[in-house]
Amino acid sequence: MTSATTTPISRRTWLASSAAFLAASALPLATTAAAPTPVEVWKDPSCGCCKDWVDHMQANGFQVTVHETGNNAVRARLGLPQKLGSCHTALVGGYLVEGHVPASDVRALLRQKPKALGLAVPGMPVGSPGMDGAVYGERRDPYDVLLVAHDGSTRVFKSYHKKASS
Repeated sequence: MTSATTTPISRRTWLASSAAFLAASALPLATTAAAPTPVEVWKDPSCGCCKDWVDHMQANGFQVTVHETGNNAVRARLGLPQKLGSCHTALVGGYLVEGHVPASDVRALLRQKPKALGLAVPGMPVGSPGMDGAVYGERRDPYDVLLVAHDGSTRVFKSYHKKASS
């Protein structure tokens, strides 16, 4: 019978092996990072604020596909009342998103999953995403993001109001 002899492992070999193990075990974590949330947008081809809203959504982790026409048809097909319309219409996670809705509110909608048609910011309020920045003199008008029910009724999802002056 022969006895197996163990050779002591050097510190350098142990460190290299440990590093390789840790790198290999971290690999699945890196590949499971959240994929961007897809958004499909219909807008007017010459609308700059729509492009700015798309940029806002992309900067907040959404993967946006843009159609340069058709927002009126999509809005009508989905049953959004005209009075809630804006300059662009989007679909995300089965919900309609009309107008300059902040990305954080879209994320909240997708987390909460209410039984609703979606969110709308009627008109084009200055200070909302895509209607903000230096070109507007940093102005911020108050506006509401509305949760739109399937019957067209609404309730305030989130309010954005001017800061009170001191």
